[in-house]
Amino acid sequence: MPTQEYLQAERAQLWREELRKTIKNKERTDRIRVKMPEVDAKIRSRTYDEVNMGLTPEQAQAEAQRCLDCVNPTCITGCPVEINIPKFIKNIERGEFLEAAKALKETSALPAVCGRVCPQERQCESQCFYTQKLGKEPVAIGHLERFAADFERESGNISIPEIAASNGIKIAVVGSGPAGLAFAGDMIKRGYDVTVFEALHELGGVLRYGIPEFRLPNDIVDIEIDVLKQMGVKFITNCIIGKTISQEDLKADGYQGIFIGSGAGLPNFMNIPGENLIGVMSCNEYLTRVNLMQAADPESDTPVQMGKKVAVIGGGNTAMDAVRTARRLGAEKAMIVYRRSEEEMPARVEEVKHAKEEGIEFLTLHNPIRYEGDERGRVQRMVLQRMKLGEPDSSGRRKPVAIEGDTISVDVDEVIVSVGVSPNPLIPSTFSGLEITSWGTVVVNADTMQTADKAIFAGGDIVRGGATVILAMGDGRKAAKAMHATMSGF
Repeated sequence: MPTQEYLQAERAQLWREELRKTIKNKERTDRIRVKMPEVDAKIRSRTYDEVNMGLTPEQAQAEAQRCLDCVNPTCITGCPVEINIPKFIKNIERGEFLEAAKALKETSALPAVCGRVCPQERQCESQCFYTQKLGKEPVAIGHLERFAADFERESGNISIPEIAASNGIKIAVVGSGPAGLAFAGDMIKRGYDVTVFEALHELGGVLRYGIPEFRLPNDIVDIEIDVLKQMGVKFITNCIIGKTISQEDLKADGYQGIFIGSGAGLPNFMNIPGENLIGVMSCNEYLTRVNLMQAADPESDTPVQMGKKVAVIGGGNTAMDAVRTARRLGAEKAMIVYRRSEEEMPARVEEVKHAKEEGIEFLTLHNPIRYEGDERGRVQRMVLQRMKLGEPDSSGRRKPVAIEGDTISVDVDEVIVSVGVSPNPLIPSTFSGLEITSWGTVVVNADTMQTADKAIFAGGDIVRGGATVILAMGDGRKAAKAMHATMSGF
C-alpha cells in the first residue's frame, strides 16, 4: 500500500482541500449510489453485446461526489494492485477525467479490464467507509474505474506511463494473462527489456479465452495490451515455453529473470459415470472454443455443440459465463447445477443477477452423480443428488451433505463441467529448480513470489490454482517489485 505520508501529501493538495469544502459530508453520505445502465435482458440474452453500458459523465461525477476523501482511505487496503482510489475518484469529481485515468495507470496495467471484471464488492468496496462504518452501499469504485478508463480510450488521448531509462537487462514472461501483463507493465516502467511469450495465437490469456465479450469485449483487451506495446513490452505468440523454447534456451538468449504466469488451463472433472458421453465437456474447452476459435459459427472448422437443454455444473464466475453463453447460442433451457445454496456461490452477485434476468434456471443444493446417454453415446439426462448444508468446511462454507435416497433426473443434451481447474502442467514438468506442490502449483515466497530458483518468479493461477484477475495482477506487481529489488541489489 502507498505510504501514509504519500497519501496525506496527495490529500493535502490545494485542489483536493477545496473540493472537500464544496459539499458537506452529511450531504455526500445522503446521496444514493448510482446504478449502472444495462441492456435489456430479453435483447442481450441473444447477443454478445456488452451487458453493462457504463456511466455518463454526469453519473460518474455524481457518484464521485459521494467519496469522502477519507484521511485513512481503507478502500486501498482492499485493492490487490494498490490503486490510489481517492486520487482518481476526486479527479472525476472535478471533471478531470483524463487525470483520473493517469492516476489509475500509476499502479494498474489494465484499468478498463479491472473496472469490468474485478469483484470490487469483495475487495476495495468492502473496505469503503460507507460499508465499514455507515452500513450503506459503498462508493461505486469499479464503475468509476471503468468510466475513467473508457473516457480516456474514447477521447483518443491515451496516456503512456513514464518509463525509466533502459538498463539492458532482459526479462522473460511466460503467459500473457493478467499476472504476466501486470508484471510486464511494472518491469518495463523500471527500465527492463521485457518479452512476453504466449502459447496461443492471441494475447490476453484468460481475458481472451475465458471471459465472454458480453462481459469483457476483446477490443478493450486489445487496447490495454497496445498501451503495454507502446511502453516497449515485446510480445511473441504461438510460442510454448517448455516446448518451443526451453528454460535453457531462455538463459542462453540472455534472459536474466523469468516470470511464470502460465495459468491454470487443465480442467477438473468429477469422475462420475457418463462423463465420457458425447455432449459432456469442460467449461475450459467450451469457453476457449467459443471465445477464441469462433466455434459458435456453424461455418467454422470445428463448431461447438449448441445444446437446447444445457446444464452447467458449478457456481463460480466461469460457470456463469458458460451458462449465459449457452443461452446466447440458442439454449431453450440453460441451468446452473450447484451443490451448495445460492448464498455460498463464489460467483459475483452481479453475475448471478444478470443470469437470472436472462432466464437461467438455478438448481442449487443438487449435485450430479451420473450422466446417461442414448444408443449413440450422446448425453440425454443427468441424475442429480439432492443435498443439504452441514457444518462449515475448511473454506468456511457449510459443507454439502447428500440426502440419502433423494435423487431426480433431468433431461439434457449438453453438460458443461465447471468444477475448477488445475495449473498448466507444462512448466512444472519441464523447468528444473522449481518446488511443486501435490496440486501441481509452483511454490513461491508469499511476500516476493520468488521460487526455489532465485531467478524465477511466479504468480497467478500457476501459484494459486485458481483466482481472480485482480489477485493475479497483484501477484504480478509483487513479483516485479521483488525481482527489481533482487536485480538492483537492494
